[in-house]
Formats: sequence, structure tokens, C-alpha cells
Amino acid sequence: MDPSRKENAAMAIEAVLLESPTMRATVADRVEVLDRVQALALLPDGVHVTTEGVAAYFGVGEKAIYSLVLDNRAELVSNGYTVVTGGRLTSFKEVCQVQSRAKSIALFNRRTVLNVAMLLRDSETARQVRCYLLDAEEAGRRRPVDNPVTEVVDNPPPPESSLDAAVARIAENVIRSVISMAVTPLLNSLVTEVGNNSRKIDAMTDRVDRLERIVLDDEEKALARRRLRLLRALDEGVEESVDELLV
Repeated sequence: MDPSRKENAAMAIEAVLLESPTMRATVADRVEVLDRVQALALLPDGVHVTTEGVAAYFGVGEKAIYSLVLDNRAELVSNGYTVVTGGRLTSFKEVCQVQSRAKSIALFNRRTVLNVAMLLRDSETARQVRCYLLDAEEAGRRRPVDNPVTEVVDNPPPPESSLDAAVARIAENVIRSVISMAVTPLLNSLVTEVGNNSRKIDAMTDRVDRLERIVLDDEEKALARRRLRLLRALDEGVEESVDELLV
């Protein structure tokens, strides 16, 4: 594969990870890639990392992590981010031997740290984690599958390079997400609007029909009056009146 093409494909995948919550969710369990880049220093409970620890791992200031949490709190919470206070905080400080007078402590688990890696732009460590995520995802797709009836069969490789296949798959996921979130509601709205317009047109047609009946009734009444006057004129033998009525 042409090196420049490979680099462009990698950049495209990285851009999708940075922008698409749907794509990030598909690789959120690949926490093993964190230690492939560098060791993640956990607290004594073996599960959590503080904001300070996350900032140190990615080589950025704590303010960058605070800002990222502020902008993506719901997604991070869904992946394990939490803030302990009160009795939980007291117990946590005792277990992890944390010396702090803070009234609350934000905690990240490995899944949340991986989530941060997929959101943090200005960090070389985060960029490397995203690259490893792609490698791990591709390795998972091409892993042999055990068949209880026949022998182990290798999954067929994609017709293009792994990066091209990954870009195509990511694009498909993004398109599906856009369709479900934007296009489908728009089509439903259009169907509703068309139905409303159809009912309005039916109502207008009904009104026109009624007006036509009223006009025709008036014409018939006028014709009947002219016929009556004509008969009276004939009975009276007034020719001039008859001629006028026939005009």
C-alpha cells in the first residue's frame, strides 16, 4: 500500500474515532491497548485512576482532562467515570491511602481512560492508543473461528488493505447512525406533513363542491323564475315582454 495512502486512511479512522460516539462504543472494551502504549498506574484498589493520574498518563495538564470531562460527561459516565463524596469518599481514602482534604474525588477506570484516549486530541500517547485500537480491532476480525463440524477456518482477508477495510466499515457505521438519528425522523415528519396537506386538500375540495351546488341551485332558481314570467307574458299576450324574456 502506498505510504501516503496508508497515512491518509489512518488519519480518516482517527478522525472518525474523535467525532463518532457510535464508533467509540464499538471498541470501548479494548482496554488492553493502554498497556501496549505505556503502563497505566492504578490506585492501590487496582481499579481506579484519579484525574491527576490520567493527565500524567497522557502527558497533558489536568485542565485538559477537566475540560474533556465537561464536554463529554455523559459518555464518560456511561463508561465508568464517577465522583465519590461523603461516606464513599471516606472509605475510598482509607482503602487507597489517599491523603487529601478534597470533598470529592473524580475516578476513572481503565475503560474510562480508553474513552479519554479516543477523545483527547493534543496528546501523542492518545494518538498511539488510537492506532493500537485499530490494530487490535483488525486482529480480532481476522482471528480463526472454531467450527464444531469442520476444521478451523481462517476468516477471509478483506479484498483491500486492512486500513481500507476499516475505513469502509467505519463509514458504514457512521452512515447508519446518521440515517437512524436524522434521516428517519425527517422522513416521518414529511409523511405526517403530507397527510396533513392531504386532509386540507380534501376539505377544500368539499367546500368547492358545496359552492358549486349553491351556484347551480341559484341558476336553476333563476331559470324557473324566467320560465314563470315567460308563461305569464304568453297568457297576457304581451309580445314585447316575451321577446325580452327570451334574450
